[in-house]
Amino acid sequence: MGPAGPTGPVMSREEADRALERLTAEHEAVESSLLALQDHAGRRLLEGAQLTGVTARRWAEAEAAVTRLWSVFDYYSGTLAKAQEVRERRRWPSREDLAELTQLLRGPRTLPGSVLGDGTAPPPAGDGSAGGSGGPRLTEEVTLGGLVEWMNGWYAQALDVVAAADSVWSALPARIDMLAAELRRVRSLAHSVGVRPGEHPAGDDLERTTEELTALRAEVVSDPLAFWTRAGGSSAPGGGRPDTSRYDRAARRLEDVRREIDAVLNVRQDSEQRLMRLRDVLSRADRTLAEAREARGEVLAKIAASEVPAVSGPATALQEELTAAAEYRRRSQWHRLSPLLESLEERAEDELDRARAQLAAVTAPLAVRAELRGRLDAYKAKVAQQGMAEDRMLIERYDAARRMLWSAPCDLRAAEDAVLRYQHAAQDVLMARHGGAEGGSARAEGVADS
Repeated sequence: MGPAGPTGPVMSREEADRALERLTAEHEAVESSLLALQDHAGRRLLEGAQLTGVTARRWAEAEAAVTRLWSVFDYYSGTLAKAQEVRERRRWPSREDLAELTQLLRGPRTLPGSVLGDGTAPPPAGDGSAGGSGGPRLTEEVTLGGLVEWMNGWYAQALDVVAAADSVWSALPARIDMLAAELRRVRSLAHSVGVRPGEHPAGDDLERTTEELTALRAEVVSDPLAFWTRAGGSSAPGGGRPDTSRYDRAARRLEDVRREIDAVLNVRQDSEQRLMRLRDVLSRADRTLAEAREARGEVLAKIAASEVPAVSGPATALQEELTAAAEYRRRSQWHRLSPLLESLEERAEDELDRARAQLAAVTAPLAVRAELRGRLDAYKAKVAQQGMAEDRMLIERYDAARRMLWSAPCDLRAAEDAVLRYQHAAQDVLMARHGGAEGGSARAEGVADS
């Protein structure tokens, strides 16, 4: 190392060679990056697009950064070429040569006004913000190493905009176009089954989704960076992902509409079978109600002292709606037929259940009488098995109960009391005949049977 010069210690030949090698390698790296940025598809798209919003602002800043980058790169290239020329004068450079190399390679310099148009240096490399504030002014001096840092910052700023815009344009417009094509297919199907705006909620959803996709595509094309989410923390230029939330909502809404249209299409395919099933269910309900009304008359004639519930009439409202459903099918109004069929199917089953419940309620006294008759005959058979069929008291009580049960109108309460008297008398007779233990067992058995 030689004596100190105006820029510090003069470099030795080895130091000068190493500095030249390092700065040449950095020059080649910057040049390669600049050429790659120049050929980047995202940059070409940005240059040819009608940009708006945040993308227009950031691309204007990035273009200015690239302009400064090329200008500074040319200045850097010229200085490095001059240093190469000095080094190539002699195999063993003189002290004056080394001093000049030290000044060129390490020394600070004030850039000419033509190099930086706005007079400012870039922001720190990779922060993605605009240049033009906070950097050193042109009056401050900078070394070749400082120029490399400046160029890296401008390059990162430009690449961040280019890569982010390219990622959004690569991800969203094609997906939006595919979704729009699917939307057109669904709209055609919807129109064929009568699902139209103003007539069906699904038709209104289709209209809104169409408008949303049209607006979304226009916004994505003109302002892609509005749909970019940067990666958290420190990240390389272009770090992040496209924001697809609006697209995803539109896709979900279209899927909901598609399912609704599929349901309407299914109605068109099986509506006749469903209408036939509905007619059958309502017919069975009407027949059940008719049977209940007939049974009510029979109960009133055969059973006394019993409250018999009234039987309602047929479901005329359901029949009218069924007629309307058939008319919807005839006119191919599937979007109206679909919800009506679903409602009718549920209410028709309810109507059949209600008719069956009324029949059961009306015929309950006849069931009670049949149960009492069966119990009376069962005890008579048990008494006969024990050889006591000729017992006068049992015969009298059996005849009394039988007259009540087989007469019309039948008093169910009195008949039940008569059956119980016969049952108890039979148990008492059995106890008396077989003794205490056996009789107690027989009585217990008789009570269990009752």
